[in-house]
Amino acid sequence: MIIETTSYPRAALIGNPSDGYYGKTIAFVFSNFSAKVQLYQTPKLEIKPEKLDQPIYNSLDDLVDGIQLNGYYGGVRLLTATILTFYTYCKKNSIHLERKNFTICYNSDIPLRLGLAGSSAIITAGMKALMLFYNIDIPKPILANLILSVETEQLGISAGLQDRVAQVYEHPVFMNFDKEIMLKQGYGDYSIVDANKLPPIYIAYRNDQSQGSEVTHNNLRARFEIGEEKVHAAMKEWAALAEKFRLAMDKGDHKSMHELINRNFDLRESLIPITEENRKMVYLARSTGASAKFTGSGGAIIGAYSDEIQFRKLKEVLSVNGIDLIKPHIVIH
Repeated sequence: MIIETTSYPRAALIGNPSDGYYGKTIAFVFSNFSAKVQLYQTPKLEIKPEKLDQPIYNSLDDLVDGIQLNGYYGGVRLLTATILTFYTYCKKNSIHLERKNFTICYNSDIPLRLGLAGSSAIITAGMKALMLFYNIDIPKPILANLILSVETEQLGISAGLQDRVAQVYEHPVFMNFDKEIMLKQGYGDYSIVDANKLPPIYIAYRNDQSQGSEVTHNNLRARFEIGEEKVHAAMKEWAALAEKFRLAMDKGDHKSMHELINRNFDLRESLIPITEENRKMVYLARSTGASAKFTGSGGAIIGAYSDEIQFRKLKEVLSVNGIDLIKPHIVIH
């Protein structure tokens, strides 16, 4: 029997990047793209590489272009670290694993290094496949922590819980990472929010602006840990934006949601260096009257639009500048 699992890209709607700093966020996953993992029993344990894992190129230019767009690594290291993390968790918790081997492989069409959590989608799908193969159930909050630890502990990548929570719950989620809550239970308080209360949402991205989130997070983490006042104040404000956004959703206040999305980016722009092309994406979208902020650490933006007329205007303005535009199919499981 072949086990196939799927995970989806994440869009941070409000509050990011405070999720790794005891903040609050709202995020969702969307099914326009996906990462899939296949796993089946075999005599030997094998991790099959995908195209991005193959160190074969047509030319030196091809190698350079590939690294610039996709980074230095494919998914094999992600699945390897996922298997190790899963095994360690089960051993630590005295969970018996049947002695059997498997072959695992993956494929993903999630645009890479654009702040859409493509790496954690592969890890999440891999963890779900292992759970099914060994008939193991891991509570969702713990599972999100495990998926995060694959990157932070095994691979040394700076990241927060937000991506993994949204990908595990597969539903728009309000996440409260208050420090006292995190210290008490080891994870945040996670509340499902009603996707029907969201305004019309768009996502736009350009593949020539790829940058790993670790570039932003490593610098921000250092500034946070030395106690930079401006950074700590920003984290508190981002958390407050998420709270205000949730209240605006309950009231159906689209105008406030629009303003809060814009403020999220404006605060980021005052704190973190942003490339000119990334900034241009945001302000091109805003020129149509839509709101705009990053979905993650750059390369893709998210915002609200008012109606189909404004969406068509968005599409026209962005496409002329080589920017792809989609309406996200928000996952609700």
